[in-house]
Amino acid sequence: MKIIRLTKYTPAIATRIRELLIQLSRSGKDKGEIPKEWFEDIINSPWHDLLLAIDEESGDTSVYPYGKIIGIATLSVIMGPGIKKNAYLEDFVTDNTVRGKGIGSALWQEMLAWSTEKGCANLEFTCGNGRETAQQFYKNHGASVYDTNFFRYIL
Repeated sequence: MKIIRLTKYTPAIATRIRELLIQLSRSGKDKGEIPKEWFEDIINSPWHDLLLAIDEESGDTSVYPYGKIIGIATLSVIMGPGIKKNAYLEDFVTDNTVRGKGIGSALWQEMLAWSTEKGCANLEFTCGNGRETAQQFYKNHGASVYDTNFFRYIL
């Protein structure tokens, strides 16, 4: 297993990431195809990355150019005059078939390295109520709960 940054788009990669996001969804609901433009924006941005946990020994490399994707983490740098730079974790999931085998921990270590490389002071993220296993993972890896309210305004 290795962790890499997404550097190219293929429809197979988009499909596999979509499958993993369905596993991440509490409802198991498919939110639809991820546009190619989203992948291109991530690949071309110095402030965003999609980390991929790859099982090099499984998966047809003609379909998955890197090997089979068994986990992902989407990271962004957020900036403000008060916070300067922080990293923000959006999507973090490992395939159901490999949970508990250290894939999440390997991704976590790479997220910390990425955040440090970008000059960030903190790695921030949300974790919904009812996700006790995920919350315990974060606590076991040194994260602490930051008391705040998360708001969303739909544009």
